[in-house]
Amino acid sequence: MNPEIIAKYFTLTDEQRSRFDALGELYRDWNSKINVVSRKDIEELYERHVLHSLAIAKVCTFEPGAKVVDIGCGGGFPTIPLAIMFPEVEFTAVDSIGKKITVVREVAAALGLTNVTPVNARIEAVGGEFDYVVSRAVTDMNTLKGWALPKLRVGQKGSVPNGMIVLKGGDLAEELGLARLRCDIYEISDWFDEEFFATKKVIYAKR
Repeated sequence: MNPEIIAKYFTLTDEQRSRFDALGELYRDWNSKINVVSRKDIEELYERHVLHSLAIAKVCTFEPGAKVVDIGCGGGFPTIPLAIMFPEVEFTAVDSIGKKITVVREVAAALGLTNVTPVNARIEAVGGEFDYVVSRAVTDMNTLKGWALPKLRVGQKGSVPNGMIVLKGGDLAEELGLARLRCDIYEISDWFDEEFFATKKVIYAKR
């Protein structure tokens, strides 16, 4: 585990650096109790989960007060890294699996993050509107679009207009065609030079 990989690509405050440094041991401990990430991935947590999540921050700098919902947050990715990076943004982390939400709640509490609201529910049952939907490899884009669009309000609370910002990998031509979405596709390898990101992408679709 090497938290310094984050500082390689982002300028961090002392508080952000301290929180990122603490993530490794927190997730190692929780992974021994609940399979948050795959066993082989835990040693690569900072590259494959934390930095990967932060690729979203290369597409959009969220404004203070923005409301972001993470659909299918799992053990807290991309919510937790983004909440560290944007401490004045409100993040709602949604997952239908209770034990994963427990991890999100406990990690956020251990880090002193007050801008994370964990919700154990399906996204359809979550009320309210959001400026951005984020997600990481939860489902196909057509299904995600059906979940996300009713939750998004028109406007702009960041460096791009409100919309969906999704982490994906591989050949997405057929999937995006079926979703009938007008998207911007960003190659993560344009920002991060580790081999892991060679086929990884961020998909942005305006509301």
